[in-house]
Amino acid sequence: MRVALFLTCVNDTLYPGTGRAVVKLLTRLGVEVDFPMAQTCCGQAHYNTGYRHGAEPLARHYAEVFGGYEAIVTPSGSCAAMVRELYPRLGARAAAEGRGGELARVLAPVVPKTYELTEFLVDVLGVVDVGAYYPHRVTYHPTCHGLRSLGLGDRPRRLLEAVRGLELVELPGAEECCGFGGTFAVKNPDVSAAMGLDKVRNAESTGAERLCAADNSCLMHLGGTMSRLRTGIEPVHLAEILAGTAADTGGDIEEAGV
Repeated sequence: MRVALFLTCVNDTLYPGTGRAVVKLLTRLGVEVDFPMAQTCCGQAHYNTGYRHGAEPLARHYAEVFGGYEAIVTPSGSCAAMVRELYPRLGARAAAEGRGGELARVLAPVVPKTYELTEFLVDVLGVVDVGAYYPHRVTYHPTCHGLRSLGLGDRPRRLLEAVRGLELVELPGAEECCGFGGTFAVKNPDVSAAMGLDKVRNAESTGAERLCAADNSCLMHLGGTMSRLRTGIEPVHLAEILAGTAADTGGDIEEAGV
């Protein structure tokens, strides 16, 4: 299978290691991964800030860049939700404004074949045990877009539970928002910071070494709070856990006692 990696703006700018982890993971599973160099922003920031018309050219460009692929995989629930949930709305609103159905027709092909990483692994590849090894105590934060917009359910947890060496501990208040919310954190910084603090205190209570999520935007928000509080907990994207193997630790699983 040949797929395209949609890395997203945040990852491209700040967390390129997550993209490398996705390529390593999918390649290990026998998937041929392309990285279209023409990819840009999906338009979510524009749409969420109220600039719907400004998001339309970016959505068109996404469709042009990724339209020829069998599947599009992204390590971001929020950007996957933008394509799957909000691109159809862009097309519908354009038609309602009397601009015809052309935008909807352009965007329609990429909507159903855009997958958040855990969806692609579990639903398309039919894999839960990806052969990963990660010897740490981990707690998992289900981000809002993955939880509510995409309905990822227990897919991320099932993948984590299959990782050798990993101890998964329940995060109190897991389904509560971390407070990032894209531009929400900019418009409502005090509320955002308070929500982030609640999430971090809950993570501390688990005794976890790592706080895992499937969106680096949320991990950026929480990671900043954890760093300022000197919690000792490190934020880590789910893809980086799943990409890990015993060979990466300099030993093997048997020697590690797993």
